[in-house]
Parts: sequence; structure tokens; C-alpha cells
Amino acid sequence: MKEHDLTVLTRDLSEQHLLAGDVGTIVHAYPQGGSWEVEFMAADGRTIAVLTLTAADIRPQHADEILHVRSLALA
Repeated sequence: MKEHDLTVLTRDLSEQHLLAGDVGTIVHAYPQGGSWEVEFMAADGRTIAVLTLTAADIRPQHADEILHVRSLALA
């Protein structure tokens, strides 16, 4: 995975209000490989979280997948 690729979260990250299946954008790929900075955004462009994640946390988004919208619960 490389910078600007869409990626899919593979597990819930409740502290950040993120759920498995949420889509983020890789904003930095570490040169040694195996970890990425991923930004998750709301529909209005607000950044929800920027996290350092590994291949255990994310996977590439596939062209045959459909995106889904959900309300962001910050409670």
C-alpha cells in the first residue's frame, strides 16, 4: 500500500470511534514498510483520527467493494 491509497480498517478502534470497515487514506508510508499513517475523515472533511497502523489493522480497498455511510457516534 502506498500514499494516497484508500484502505479499510479490519478491526474496531473504539477509542477513536472507528469501526471495522471504515475507510481511511494513507497519508504516509514508512520507508521500512509494514506501517502507515492513515487519516480517517468525516463526510464534511473533518479529520476524525490520524493513526499509525500495521497490516494487522488495515487492508487495501478493492475496486469491487461498495462504500457505506454511517453516523459518527462521539458519545
